[in-house]
Amino acid sequence: MLVALLGLLMRYKILFEFPLLDQKSVQHSHSHFAFAGWVTHTLMTLLIAFLQKHNTLNKIALKKYNLILIGNLICSYVMLISFIMQGYGAISITFSTLSIFVSYWFAYVFFKDCKQLETTSVATKWFKAALFFNVISSLGTFALAYMMATKNIHQNEYLASIYYYLHFQYNGWFFFACMGLLLDYLKVTIYSKRIYSQSFVLLFWSCIAGYFLSTLWLDLPLLIYILTAISAIVQVVVWYLLFKTTIFKENKSIFVNLPNYLKYLILFISFALSAKFLLQLGSTVPAISKLAFGFRPIIIAYLHLILLAIISLFLLFYIYVNDFIAVNKKTVLGLVLFSIGVVLNEVVLGIQGVASFSYTLIPFINEALFGIAILLFASILWTTFFTKKG
Repeated sequence: MLVALLGLLMRYKILFEFPLLDQKSVQHSHSHFAFAGWVTHTLMTLLIAFLQKHNTLNKIALKKYNLILIGNLICSYVMLISFIMQGYGAISITFSTLSIFVSYWFAYVFFKDCKQLETTSVATKWFKAALFFNVISSLGTFALAYMMATKNIHQNEYLASIYYYLHFQYNGWFFFACMGLLLDYLKVTIYSKRIYSQSFVLLFWSCIAGYFLSTLWLDLPLLIYILTAISAIVQVVVWYLLFKTTIFKENKSIFVNLPNYLKYLILFISFALSAKFLLQLGSTVPAISKLAFGFRPIIIAYLHLILLAIISLFLLFYIYVNDFIAVNKKTVLGLVLFSIGVVLNEVVLGIQGVASFSYTLIPFINEALFGIAILLFASILWTTFFTKKG
């Protein structure tokens, strides 16, 4: 809800006077809190719930995670406020750095506790991979910090570092953690079909090679370009096979018996993820890549496709399907309206991006995006207001 509110404020500032807030500072607050305060914090909580579920012999003391969660919350809320007030300043930089060390702490403790589990769930290796990607994503942040500290900033290296961090966050940490949660919910074990172990290996290595999908605007060596194109093809094929096996074959009965709104959510997420993999594949065409990375609305649309349509809605799906939070008709209405807002946001940003290719101005495009931001905020506010503990 807070992330949506900050997004609404940014859209408001494009249209109207609001001198109290700096647009860039609100943007930093929006992005840092979205990553640390919403997605990362929720994933940490759900991974702890996984440990609790499989801690049948009570070997793992789960109370120690409270300190990690409190630490992450403090860092997240301080970043939320300090970035708005000072942009990149002493407080915001300190607590964004501390949040990275909190994520290291969580990864260390979680890896250690996984050794105590006696489970055949295939999810464990997906979670370990997710945390590995979370840790290495911070290298991009430290590279940025070094450039700023030495005042030796080159545009290409600066953008490459930002995209490195973003790639290993949403394609690594977020995606692999969500896949682990889904496969554990479906009770997929190490003895299940080989497609699950094969897909893990292929997606893991293609995620590493896939970083260069974010840097195709650079003059990459031919070998790296070929490996990048192969990784994009592999991800499309593996996702198709996983989707067919997971939803339409082995676990069809599970999905058929879900409430209608959860069926709607999982199909919506699956369609969005399919679009994401196809867009990645399309970006391997050099002409398309240069156009996409050259226009800000396209990048914003792509990031929101992943973070709203895929990651955020999956987290809500997982929370509701496990009855961690109770649902009523009013909650469902909020979720449906939110998903509609996500689609409209993608469509309008897509139109704005395509129009930018020919430098065509679309009348009332910013007004439309502001209206959609109101819908997104109002729907998630509605959902939050009518949420009750399960």
